[in-house]
Amino acid sequence: MTSGTSGERRAWGWVASLREGGTTPWAAWTGEAEARGRVLPGAQQLELLRRVNLAGRPTPELVRRVLSASAPGRGRPDLELVGAVDPGPFGPRPVDPADLPDDELVRVATSVLADDLVATALPDLPTARRPWRRRFRLVGDPWLADAARAELRRRGRAPGGRGALALVLATDLATMLTHAWAHRVLGEGAPPWRDWLGDAVARDRVPPRVDVLATLRTWEERGGRERVRLVLDPAALPRLTGTRTPLAPAPVLPADGVELARRTAPVLGLLVRPERRARVLREVLVPRLVALGGPPLVVPPEHRGWADEQAGRVHAAVLAAGYPVVGDPGQLLPREAAGALEPSEHGVLDLAVRLLLAGPAETPLGTANETATTTATTTETASDGGNEDR
Repeated sequence: MTSGTSGERRAWGWVASLREGGTTPWAAWTGEAEARGRVLPGAQQLELLRRVNLAGRPTPELVRRVLSASAPGRGRPDLELVGAVDPGPFGPRPVDPADLPDDELVRVATSVLADDLVATALPDLPTARRPWRRRFRLVGDPWLADAARAELRRRGRAPGGRGALALVLATDLATMLTHAWAHRVLGEGAPPWRDWLGDAVARDRVPPRVDVLATLRTWEERGGRERVRLVLDPAALPRLTGTRTPLAPAPVLPADGVELARRTAPVLGLLVRPERRARVLREVLVPRLVALGGPPLVVPPEHRGWADEQAGRVHAAVLAAGYPVVGDPGQLLPREAAGALEPSEHGVLDLAVRLLLAGPAETPLGTANETATTTATTTETASDGGNEDR
């Protein structure tokens, strides 16, 4: 004996097909089935599952979690399927799931992804040690400094100590701008890339974390010019920090990966405390995004002129001030770079789907974790003498 309207039975038939790995769009579906619950899953959840099926073979558990996931953050509520139910006089209209923007599907994906990330075991933090005989601090570009600091800590080369040499890491400003945004995304959170960068341009002010001149002056005031070096050659870091083995380069995050991290961070914040959220993002999510790859972020053309002008000003001021420089000062100047002008919703959704199919892991993926940017915890940073990204 059948029950429900023809539209409802057709919808339940589509749900059953998707549960079994089907990929037929809603508009092309004609089969019917009996209801398997009190209410139909939302259009966002169903379309996300269809995209997951197109990309791979989800486990029954992942299927269940996608269909029951909420859509956090600002956006539409769960939507009904057009043709499955009669539209009511109030509320949002039923939709064809294929017409939903990728942004709506990303909202659901981040809810499931956040649960996977929280379920992944974190590695033990390096044992705290006293500063090495060669005392140093790593400051400047926070993305470069975090990566180098984390690897040196793993080697037992703890930064800090009285009279430490301040190593101000830097590169060309356009690259440092992308680093500063990514660092903020993984920390306190950040607005979208173009909004964040546009605000800096409108203020005509380089973000503090990558203001090379301000950082040099700050550390000169703290310890004198003889205790400051502007480091533009990463190959010199082993010599400056007292280790023989070259340091791995800082990880290059894909533009879509940074945006996925930005969208996932607030959901994680509802599940874990802030310090654990930061570790999960940097030690679990970042290595996976790096492993998946993709074009890095670059400054868009409408702001490139401003960035190049600022870079030239910094280069001239550093030379005029006579700060000790390790490497070629020309590294501060603009350079050609290929990449994405901004993250794409389709690319972000693709990354999210691939991560969902991979599922949670017992530990962060492979050797990528060894090169990922693992910012010191609040306690570690405090023991090094305060904020090290200036």
